[in-house]
Amino acid sequence: MKIAIVGASGAVGQEFLRVLDERNFPADELVLFGSERSAGRKYTFRGKEYEVKLLQHNDDFKGIDIAFVSAGGGTSKEFAQTITKHGTVMIDNSSAFRMDADVPLVVPECNAEDALCRPRGIIANPNCTTIMMVVCLQPLERLSHIRRIHIASYQAASGAGAAAMAELEQQYREVLDGKPATVNKFAYQLAYNVIPQIDVFTDNGYTKEEMKMFNETRKIMHTDAACSAMCVRVPSLRSHSEAVWIETEQPISPEAAREAMRQAEGITVIDDPAQQQYPMPLFTAGKDDVFVGRIRSDLANENGLTFWLCGDQIKKGAALNAVQIAEYLIRVGNV
Repeated sequence: MKIAIVGASGAVGQEFLRVLDERNFPADELVLFGSERSAGRKYTFRGKEYEVKLLQHNDDFKGIDIAFVSAGGGTSKEFAQTITKHGTVMIDNSSAFRMDADVPLVVPECNAEDALCRPRGIIANPNCTTIMMVVCLQPLERLSHIRRIHIASYQAASGAGAAAMAELEQQYREVLDGKPATVNKFAYQLAYNVIPQIDVFTDNGYTKEEMKMFNETRKIMHTDAACSAMCVRVPSLRSHSEAVWIETEQPISPEAAREAMRQAEGITVIDDPAQQQYPMPLFTAGKDDVFVGRIRSDLANENGLTFWLCGDQIKKGAALNAVQIAEYLIRVGNV
């Protein structure tokens, strides 16, 4: 098994290296690719040093089985044909192909089989907030069809990459030292603040991030559920949180929901309000699972249920989900 990481020097690229090692992924050979800025850098994987190659339009991907691509939508679009022309499976972390009809959008806990039909050799990795939410919705959908979904997301600086995480840390130091805060990655200072905008606004008043949750949820779950989101950037470093309200065709009790989530793959339930036990970003960073708590009936809807979730955006929200897709393809012999 020969694999590649495109965008190896970025936050998700580095997470790919960690996740592949943690999961003992069957990689016999590894090739790292990057931009002119990162070409030549060296990284160690399983005791061996690898140098980042410059991503170019050539035959470097010949013989590579799977390429994990996290270098931005523009790069994905430009190089997709180069990456896939010799049969490489491209698992793309950008939004470039997510809504294309001939590209499967996959969360293995929900729709792993969709990855088997990929006419263009591309599998899209969904948006991080969508990934974590649908992992939790899928076991509830099995109990009763979900008609409506409302979400308020609380997204960490990590969602904007490694530079944004560094900027948040820098802002805290600057503010505490009485200096003006450096603002480059966000529209406003994030330290000691929240920003009710992630990505650009669309004509309907929702941001692109919020529309991703609407469109991607429907594609992944093969559902007609309506999904309305409010996505907010918060000054935590890593791990996103979401408050979710759903309306189902038949009522689902909190007890039934809790048990369904406990039995589901990829979920850890922490839900003991009497002991102040619930998920928080501080304790879910670096973890594989999506953590769920505060599961209760919706007082405003007799067919409603509400819950809180936290998950690591860089891990399950990006690198881990992509690696799990690859693991599934290897398991069923479809690489």
